[in-house]
Amino acid sequence: MINKPDTNQARLTRHKRVRAKIMGTADRPRLCVFRSLNNIYAQLIDDVKGVTLVSASSLDKDFEGYGGNKEAAKKVGLNLAKKALEKGISEVVFDRAGYLYHGRVKDLAEGAREGGLKF
Repeated sequence: MINKPDTNQARLTRHKRVRAKIMGTADRPRLCVFRSLNNIYAQLIDDVKGVTLVSASSLDKDFEGYGGNKEAAKKVGLNLAKKALEKGISEVVFDRAGYLYHGRVKDLAEGAREGGLKF
């Protein structure tokens, strides 16, 4: 019998370890990324109040195309940065949520940086 490791459980363990050290505030919120097989989501979270300040995803009405590739991740990052700058947020703390900084997560971060966010 083969025991296959639970990759999502390992990701959640990494996320807990990172979250013990990272915290978002109102002036520097946490940019949290979640990726599913077909879509990608990003939020700016104020952990002091426990509220989401800005969110963007590949399921937004103004988003066109397939949401599960690198181009979509870059568009979501640019869209999130645009919304954040409209609310006066320019600096964030990046939380990759236990995912490797590679592929779609990396492209979302680069898109947010291109849009004007600093982290």
